[in-house]
Amino acid sequence: MNFAWQALILIVSGILLLRISGRKSIAQMTLAQTVVMISIGTIIVQPITETSLWKTITTAGIFTIALVLMEWFQIKANWVEKFLTGKAKLVIEDGQLKVDTLKKMRLTVDQLEMRLRLLGISNINNVKNATLEPNGQLGYELKDDAKPLTVGDFKKIFNSPNMNSIHQQNNQSNIFEEINKEQTQKNPKKLH
Repeated sequence: MNFAWQALILIVSGILLLRISGRKSIAQMTLAQTVVMISIGTIIVQPITETSLWKTITTAGIFTIALVLMEWFQIKANWVEKFLTGKAKLVIEDGQLKVDTLKKMRLTVDQLEMRLRLLGISNINNVKNATLEPNGQLGYELKDDAKPLTVGDFKKIFNSPNMNSIHQQNNQSNIFEEINKEQTQKNPKKLH
């Protein structure tokens, strides 16, 4: 029965420590965060096979405090962030692949194309810039001709001087005018 209580205490303390350390998904974690999370998971399992419950919780707490301190130092000093997390790397510039950067990042052209397709981009030439972010995600900016039309763009086009002349022409010819005339001719006024 003592074993069950220890497992329950470990689960609750693990949840609390992970809540303190942050809510990022695995895909959004930096290298340091991933190492600490894996370490906490490994440490929490230890007392099930050994007998030192409080030593395990203390060690997991130290890992969590270390992670929080690392994140605090990253906010305070740019060089710490660069060392612990890294910076985004430009992999596409003006529609052209930066092959040297891809090699340094150990990313093949096929892998990059797969990531682009998952984002709905079918042609590298449509990409103005693309960066491989420290968390492994791909950030991108499309060229102006490849960007989707936004509501703001539509309003600009719709309110342009060229469109105003089209509005005036459309207002002069009502497409329902012909139908309305037919209806009045077919339905004479009621006789009283």
